[in-house]
Amino acid sequence: MNDLELLQSCLKGQKQAWAEFLLRYSRLIYNYIHSVLSIKGRAASAEQVDDIFQEIFHSLIKDNCKKLASYRGKNGCSLASWLRQVTINFTIDYLRKLKPISSIDVQDEDGFSLSDSLADLSPGAVEFLNDQDKRKTLTECIGLLESEEQYFLELLLNQGLTLDEIKDSFKINRGAVDMRKSRILEKLQDCFKKKGFLG
Repeated sequence: MNDLELLQSCLKGQKQAWAEFLLRYSRLIYNYIHSVLSIKGRAASAEQVDDIFQEIFHSLIKDNCKKLASYRGKNGCSLASWLRQVTINFTIDYLRKLKPISSIDVQDEDGFSLSDSLADLSPGAVEFLNDQDKRKTLTECIGLLESEEQYFLELLLNQGLTLDEIKDSFKINRGAVDMRKSRILEKLQDCFKKKGFLG
């Protein structure tokens, strides 16, 4: 049974199809939950991981399986890839509800912060980040990014992963990573301009 056939059988309520779905994808979902928790530096008990898994599964089947039914397999996207993205987004959102995203001024053990890293990304950013109001604006702009884009920044800036490591984490090629980084920086720059900063 291919992805769409399995999905259709699940949506029709066939118990054997649901058993197959869980057999095929439970480990994948658990692995990505652990991956996000590890990258975010969050220790979680097996019970908490189970809670996240159950909530993800519930989000897929609530409202008559509305979310699960939204999978279309477009552009060669496999059900596994789609579930990976759902899991990453859900886990990041789950963590965000538990604790606000760290301030961009929080320093790591080497004394560097997200604001320092962003300062290295564009000319004039040092002056931009010197002003408290402008730092607040930067935090707001980062908050407007999609979950996956915030996750990308987290890996690049807070976790210090190289673009090649990020490529492996996202399971995409290096060109796609470079393009994604460029788009995220453009979005941030556009946001700064809309809020009256940057020329």
